[in-house]
Amino acid sequence: MKRATVNFDFRKATQALNYFAVKEGGRINKMKALKLLYLADRYHLRKYGRLITNDIYFAMNFGPVPSSAKDIAKGSAFLGDMEKEYASRYLAVGVPHKLQSRMPPDNEIFSDSDIEALNFAWDKFGCLSPFQLAQITHQYPEWSRHKQALKMDSRVQMDISDFFEDPPAGIDKCFELNSEEKEARRQQLAEISHLESLWS
Repeated sequence: MKRATVNFDFRKATQALNYFAVKEGGRINKMKALKLLYLADRYHLRKYGRLITNDIYFAMNFGPVPSSAKDIAKGSAFLGDMEKEYASRYLAVGVPHKLQSRMPPDNEIFSDSDIEALNFAWDKFGCLSPFQLAQITHQYPEWSRHKQALKMDSRVQMDISDFFEDPPAGIDKCFELNSEEKEARRQQLAEISHLESLWS
């Protein structure tokens, strides 16, 4: 169960990055924005059973990375024309390492729970630097289990069911779950994956 769904929501990803840029004063470090999106996704998955953007996550040297959101943040050539046009309306990506907001985020695209998760990530972690965030994300089991593999590979695909595991004491869990709740979330995730396999 490697990925969440086949339906990456590029609009939500764009607006989430834009949301964090605006919170930072209009411009944000790209790595910081991506780490905040990961922490929002971790919260939302644990509490509500789904990711905000349905992205695929990879473990990389500086922590977990939402793959397609990273393409948006970089203005990557891998983006489709529709994705590129939409993202460019809201985000300027030309400044090295920075995302610049071009207009206020369209929060109507989010559910109330999406906004809750974005607010959680910003309120809890928004005061930290990109490298402080990277160090914290290295403590989460979904990344740390790939630490040795990353000595050989630049990235390793993560299993989002690992988001239900807890980090060491002192690291925010991004929403508390007991063992029964963790199992229920895993079953929910497996059912979603099965349904998507029938459609693909």
